[in-house]
Amino acid sequence: MTQSPDSGRRPPSAKPLRFIAHYLRRRAWSFGLLGAVVILAGSCAVAVQWAMKLIVDAMAAGGADRSAIWMPFWLFLGLIAFESALWRSAGWLGCRNIIATGVDIRTDLFTHLLGHPMRYFSRHLSGALGSRITATAGATGAILSAFIWNILPPLIDFIGAVVLLTIVDPRMALALIGFVFVVAVIIVMFGIRGRHLHRAYGKEAAHVGGELVDTVSNAWTVKAFSALGRERERLLNAFQTEARVQRKSWMHLEKARLIHDVCLLLMAGTMLAWALKSWQAGSLTAGDVVLVSTLTFRILHGSRDLGLALVGTTQEFGVISEMLGVVAEQHALPDKPGALQTPPRDGHIVFSNISYAHPDGHKVLDGFDLEIPQGQKVGLVGPSGGGKSTLLGLLQRLDDVQAGQISIDGRPITEYSQDSLRSAIAVVPQEVSLFRRSVLENIRYGRPEASDEEVRRAAVQARCEAFIQRLPNGYDTVLGERGATLSGGQRQRIGLARAFLKDAPILVLDEATSALDSHSEKEVQRALIRLMRKRTVIAVAHRLSTLESFDRVIVLDKGRIVQDGLPADLKAADGLFRRLWELQSLGVSGDTSAEPEDADHSADVGEPYWRTS
Repeated sequence: MTQSPDSGRRPPSAKPLRFIAHYLRRRAWSFGLLGAVVILAGSCAVAVQWAMKLIVDAMAAGGADRSAIWMPFWLFLGLIAFESALWRSAGWLGCRNIIATGVDIRTDLFTHLLGHPMRYFSRHLSGALGSRITATAGATGAILSAFIWNILPPLIDFIGAVVLLTIVDPRMALALIGFVFVVAVIIVMFGIRGRHLHRAYGKEAAHVGGELVDTVSNAWTVKAFSALGRERERLLNAFQTEARVQRKSWMHLEKARLIHDVCLLLMAGTMLAWALKSWQAGSLTAGDVVLVSTLTFRILHGSRDLGLALVGTTQEFGVISEMLGVVAEQHALPDKPGALQTPPRDGHIVFSNISYAHPDGHKVLDGFDLEIPQGQKVGLVGPSGGGKSTLLGLLQRLDDVQAGQISIDGRPITEYSQDSLRSAIAVVPQEVSLFRRSVLENIRYGRPEASDEEVRRAAVQARCEAFIQRLPNGYDTVLGERGATLSGGQRQRIGLARAFLKDAPILVLDEATSALDSHSEKEVQRALIRLMRKRTVIAVAHRLSTLESFDRVIVLDKGRIVQDGLPADLKAADGLFRRLWELQSLGVSGDTSAEPEDADHSADVGEPYWRTS
């Protein structure tokens, strides 16, 4: 029994803090060790200031024994060396853990993203979704880095400074606490006020990234319609809008820096003046003054890093919040707990009283019934909007029915995990999607564990071997994006090779020959005849002549079965199938979606969203 890729994984939390905490817990010991090393390194940095005080006091004391300065000197030197070793160790640990966490985040978000139903992808640009995953991982890494190197060290400096100043003068320690508290409240409140600016920037950046990818992926259309100038202006406007939002987010950070600098100038001046007055009065030694001044300026610079890191972290939290609000949506089609991981084996399909409406509310199917016995070859034809492609999508569970149920081998398809269900269905679509990978890898996508010999055998069965051998590197040739370096017929035969390799009991042909020329269609048809043997086949047909050898043809109109029978019988009978056949014979249209003159167009809702996305 196989397990789905996301089995045992929880969906990512849409709350940024809980989201980050999840990945910290995954490497709790590693991050705990990293925190301990940083705390120890920061403590050494504070102790170095005390060692400097001892050196200055030894020098100021004078006397005959001037060798007293060497003990604090070696302490000073040893602390610096130990601190340096600790920071380098922290750098190594941080590098390993933060980068590994970024890998985990992108992998988990990708897995969760692909679990959404197809209607989700019709609402979002693919480029924007990809950039959101990358940005979420990047923002999480930035937050962890900021905490480790910009937030935690100043906090350690502050605590150490309070301890040392308590030894020197408890009133100074209390004053330092008061100063830092006031500055922290001002900076944090100011940062919270700017969260909507940072969130807006994250949203706009993701949108612009998606628009750019969408335009680049349609480069042929841009060229064919001489639209370079128009697209340049459209993207320029989008870039300028993003820039305006980014400037607002950036300037909010600059205002925070200005407020922080003013506050810390007052703090540093007050503390140093106080120390000098106390020295004049004889209550502090020269070493104490050096200690107060070095600690004050260390906190001055450290708190600047802290303040900016807090504001910057607020910005990154805004980015993560916006990204997770889209990517981390709960799945609309989750697997049931304990869903079967074993795929159906026979291919006996039953649609029982199913009803379905598109997301816009338009009802496509209402009380629909259809039974397809194991091994039967069924063609689906009819006008556009009749529900043909909707049935194929519902069978693959690209969406769920609103009423009734679909069963395979006597079990509702919702009892199978989506992966196991789809592993029993081989699909050859009208437009075969190919990856920018080798021919061998593209065919092997049908069954990843297949050997090279099995892949080649599937290619021979799909009549691919001849054109693959003519490619520059044969099966190792890397195809262009979406298979652009191949013809339509060649891409179609690669899709057939995948189906041969998958060897599933159910075969779905979604207008698999509609866009091919006559020669390519003949090649594909020969391959299809072999592929359909001993399988349950459901085919949405573009050319009615391709269905003459089928066991049965279902004619759909407005979501209802208007005819059901042998192709020859339907061609002879007076009905919609015959009228569509005659239209194609006269050359009026080569598409079964061509409608008779008296057809009612009110039901023509076009393709379902999972076909048009």
